[in-house]
Amino acid sequence: MTATTTAGGTDAGPDATGAVADFRFFALEVLRTRRLGHSFLRVTFGGESLAGFRSGGYDQSLSLFLPPPHREHTVLPSTDEDTWFGAWRAMPEDERPVMRSYTVREQRRTPQGVDEVDIDFVLHGDTSPASAWAGRAVTGRRILVIGPAVARNKSVRFQPPADTDLVLMYADETALPAAAAILDRLDSGSRVKAWFEVPHEDDRLTLPTSADADITWVVRGAGAGRERTERLLEAVRSGEVPDCGAPYAWIAGESGTIRAVRRLLVQERGVDRRRVRFTGYWRLGASEEELLAEASSGQAPSEDPGAAL
Repeated sequence: MTATTTAGGTDAGPDATGAVADFRFFALEVLRTRRLGHSFLRVTFGGESLAGFRSGGYDQSLSLFLPPPHREHTVLPSTDEDTWFGAWRAMPEDERPVMRSYTVREQRRTPQGVDEVDIDFVLHGDTSPASAWAGRAVTGRRILVIGPAVARNKSVRFQPPADTDLVLMYADETALPAAAAILDRLDSGSRVKAWFEVPHEDDRLTLPTSADADITWVVRGAGAGRERTERLLEAVRSGEVPDCGAPYAWIAGESGTIRAVRRLLVQERGVDRRRVRFTGYWRLGASEEELLAEASSGQAPSEDPGAAL
């Protein structure tokens, strides 16, 4: 995520033109963790700087800076908007915090006046830096994030047109927290048909919503590659979709899979391609560092960049 921050990351006030920067650095501290299913762990963060945090809800993303394994807390040489990126990239590789994009699952203020933010992580051992960090997260650990200082910001990608009469959704486990946050915000007049793909049976989470939501869970199990994609497409192809005049599709997950789902929705379901928001949260065989390098060199794929594992 490309971000505009305020100097030092401690002031969300207006700049010299009177405008408030959309994004800035926030210091977060782990308050607690909770296992949600076989693959999901919720980390609840607090911190005084959250008083200036303004999530726009839905699929609001933010960038986490996670410390290397031998460090308890995240340290950056600069959080100034003009210098932080170069200073971060110049750090020795074994000391440089990893940057990963994630979704704000929920932001709230408790009755005791404590600001909290929930972020859900997919756990798969030490095969990725974020999973490894989350699996060892304990109360008191501190990280830095680039997050929203205004609620109306470009990192909220769920933007259905006003005439939408049906929301179509696909998400794999990496995008399920974003899908769940979207469902949280939809009102009772919304109709939803969703396909959610997860690795294990007990990853089928309870997803509260006021919307009229028909959710099909696709449990991947041991499937991978083309076999996995074909099984998923068959589930989408065979699913009953309510009659509608103006659907809007939000699909997110592995880049190759979402392109296949997008083609199906447009070519077989007749959804207007201009009403499909598709976001590549990760790509099979590529790290987020490689995806960031592609984006900076202009070689990024055409779908929106999103969160990684």
